[in-house]
Amino acid sequence: MNIDIHYAFLPHTDAEAALGFYRDLLGFEVRQDVGYEDMRWLTVGPVGSSTSIVLHPPAVDPGISDDERDTILTLIDKGVYGAVTLATDDLDALFAKLEAGGADVVQEPTDQDYGVRDCAFRDPSGNLIRVNQI
Repeated sequence: MNIDIHYAFLPHTDAEAALGFYRDLLGFEVRQDVGYEDMRWLTVGPVGSSTSIVLHPPAVDPGISDDERDTILTLIDKGVYGAVTLATDDLDALFAKLEAGGADVVQEPTDQDYGVRDCAFRDPSGNLIRVNQI
């Protein structure tokens, strides 16, 4: 039996900015772009991979109160709500591409004490995007 990750979910606060980051800077393909009323869900992922990230409007669940919605939006604004770790075989080249593209750098490529070489960015919604060298 094989198990794989199919979808991971991250909130977005601006669909066009999210596309600029995930599609244009990271080179992910857009697998779905679904709108409903004034909201938009984007499914993106690396070309040739079955793993996808669903970028969704934040706090749209009907059971969320206004106070809970405000808390979620505050956490997103602070950049502490969502995160994902990606992997690449050329960390320095990817870092240079993202930095040149104006991505919000959190950490330059670093050899961590626990044996990983990685860097970190924030996407346009503030989600933490870590990238490991493989």
